[in-house]
Amino acid sequence: MTTAREIMSPDVTCVGEKESLADAARKMAELNVGSLPICGEDNRLHGMLTDRDIVVKALGQGRNPAEMTAADLAQGKPVTIGADDDAAEILRTMSQYKVRRLPVIDGHQLVGIVAVADVARALPDRPVGDLIDAISE
Repeated sequence: MTTAREIMSPDVTCVGEKESLADAARKMAELNVGSLPICGEDNRLHGMLTDRDIVVKALGQGRNPAEMTAADLAQGKPVTIGADDDAAEILRTMSQYKVRRLPVIDGHQLVGIVAVADVARALPDRPVGDLIDAISE
């Protein structure tokens, strides 16, 4: 069966936990992405930051994104997938947590990101359609 390692995007850019939300937004714009993993100085995953987080949790509350850090919005344990987990586990995890992107972890290291588009390219239409229905509720 197809594994996360086989379908992930291996080129992952993190936003540092001490970087400002303004810097994170610039990085997202440069990379043309809507989310970035938040990595600590220990190079471990501390969370995920989305463009929506910046808008709703900072700008929407009148806070200055130049004065807030990525760590300010890192909440709880991030939902991840193991590099050797199979496609069925990827689908289950995305559906259960209603997420469109999963950081891929090998041991304690971030090695990639699996997005819905990666799953769509790798799997038959039916499971992907069920996933889209589950995360779009």
